[in-house]
Amino acid sequence: MTLDISSLQAIDVHTHVHFSQAAAASPEGGARMEQMRARFGSDILGMDLPGIAEFYRQRNMAAVAFTIDSLGEPSEHAPTNEEIGELAARHTDAIIPFASVHPLRGKGGAKIARRLIETYGFKGFKFHPSVQEFYPNDPVAFPIYEVLAEYQLPALFHTGQNGVGAGTKGGGGVRLKYSDPLYLDDVAVDFPDMPIIMAHPSFPWQDVALSVATHKAQVYIDLSGWSPKYFPPQLVQYANTLLRKKVLFGTDFPLFTPERWTADLEKTEIRDSVKPDIMLHNAARLFGLESE
Repeated sequence: MTLDISSLQAIDVHTHVHFSQAAAASPEGGARMEQMRARFGSDILGMDLPGIAEFYRQRNMAAVAFTIDSLGEPSEHAPTNEEIGELAARHTDAIIPFASVHPLRGKGGAKIARRLIETYGFKGFKFHPSVQEFYPNDPVAFPIYEVLAEYQLPALFHTGQNGVGAGTKGGGGVRLKYSDPLYLDDVAVDFPDMPIIMAHPSFPWQDVALSVATHKAQVYIDLSGWSPKYFPPQLVQYANTLLRKKVLFGTDFPLFTPERWTADLEKTEIRDSVKPDIMLHNAARLFGLESE
């Protein structure tokens, strides 16, 4: 099956795959998932990619799905890029696969990125400056960006404050400075053929994100990771006007479910007339699934 835009209600541009298929099916993985569900009071944590595909399929939605590459020892439960690529090929009606290559891999990372695109058909790449500890405009990442620009694939960057480590001493070692969206202005200038998605309302740099997105034609904002009822007023204003074609529905699943997110959207002043673009059409055009 292929992705049928005419049958979709929405495209969620921001979902995390935390468990590999093998880990999810193992006794140890199952026990870990139950611990997570009990701790967070949720029955959706710990899905592997086929589980996410079915979850979104039942809702007539598609999901951009990814993991986050690390230079250290990978999580014992985390999927690889290769697994996501292989499984996504079996669920093309519901999953848009993004890869993740740590920017500090430099030229070696560029070779990995090219192989992932050509072998598995990835549709974009995910970067997390605060977790991966890099400035997005650091030239060490440019070889990877050059590959994405060549294929005109979008790069999704975490921006703003981070849920990882929040509320702990020292924030779990996570440094927020890397996720200032102003660094992406440099990237947009140097790589005009690489679409950029700034993930999340960019607290405390929301005005910076709005400035970059209005100034650079290939820069978008996804609305994931926050309940819409807490969106800052200026984000709502721009979503209704200058950026109505450049803001994208995203949940940060499993942090939010689509039901929770869309219910909270109804509590905002975002206009009904722009909601279809936010939920579906802006992403469909970005991914080349729908014409202007």
